[in-house]
Amino acid sequence: MANVLDGKAVAQKVRAEVALGVEAFKRQFGRAPSLHVVLAGGDPASAIYVRNKEKAALEVGMEGKVHRLSETISQVELERAVSELDNDPNVDGILVQLPLPKGLDEKPILELIRPAKDVDGFHALNIGALWSGLDGLVPCTARGCVRLLDEAGVKLEGARALVIGRSNLVGKPVAALLLARNATVTVAHSRSVNLAGLCAEADIIIAAVGRAKLVRGEWVKPGAAVIDVGTNKDENGKQCGDVDFAAVSERAGVITPVPGGVGPMTVAMLLENTLRAASARLGAG
Repeated sequence: MANVLDGKAVAQKVRAEVALGVEAFKRQFGRAPSLHVVLAGGDPASAIYVRNKEKAALEVGMEGKVHRLSETISQVELERAVSELDNDPNVDGILVQLPLPKGLDEKPILELIRPAKDVDGFHALNIGALWSGLDGLVPCTARGCVRLLDEAGVKLEGARALVIGRSNLVGKPVAALLLARNATVTVAHSRSVNLAGLCAEADIIIAAVGRAKLVRGEWVKPGAAVIDVGTNKDENGKQCGDVDFAAVSERAGVITPVPGGVGPMTVAMLLENTLRAASARLGAG
C-alpha cells in the first residue's frame, strides 16, 4: 500500500520556511516582500483563488494585495494597470489571475510583467532560463511537484520519469526540473500511443493531463512514485485526479491524493517565488 503524501503538511513546512525568510528580508530592507494579484472580472472560482493567495501572503508576513478590476475593463486599461505595477519599485511579485474576461488577450498582458517580477514563471525569458539551466522564476505547481518528491525521499537522479501532460503550466516545466536533477524523462500526453506501457516502465509518474482517473492501477510499476496534478469530477460529481487513486495506491510506493496533494503546494511555492523575486531584485545577502 502506497505512502500517501500529505500536501497540506508539506505546504505548511514551506510556508514556515518562507516566514523565516520574510523576517530576515524585513530586517535587511525595512519592509516586507510584496505580492500583487490582478483580478479582472468576477469569476467566482478566480475570486476564491486570489483571496486565498492574499491571505497566504499576509500569514507569512508579506504584503499581499489584490487589484480588483471591472469585468468590462479594456485591453489598454488592463495593460496600463499591469505596467504601473511593473514600474513600481515596491512591487516584488505580480500575478495576473487567469482566465481573463472574454475579449481580452492574456499573452501581451503577461509579457508586460518583467521576468524578475513574474512569480508565476510564465514569461518567455523565465521559461528559456529554465530550459537553459539558468536562474529564473519557475511555475509554482511544477516546483511543488518536485518538492513533494524530495520530501518523500524519492531519488530523482537516474530515475525513469514519465510526465503525462505538455502544458506550459505543469508538464513542460516539471520535465525541465526533472532533467536538471538527472532523471531520464519521457513527456507523454492524451494522444500518446501505449500510455500503459510507458507507465509500466516509469519509476516516477507525474499526471497532469486533465482526464479523470486516466492512470489505472495495473499500469503502474510496483513501488513507483505517483504525483497527481489533475483536478476533475468523476461520474458522481466528486473531485478526483488524473489517477485512479484507490487502484494505484495498491501498487505505488508513494502517491498524492486529490484534493490535499499538489493543490496546497501551488500557493506555498508562489510565496517562495515572491520571496526569491524580492531577494534577487534587492540583492539580499
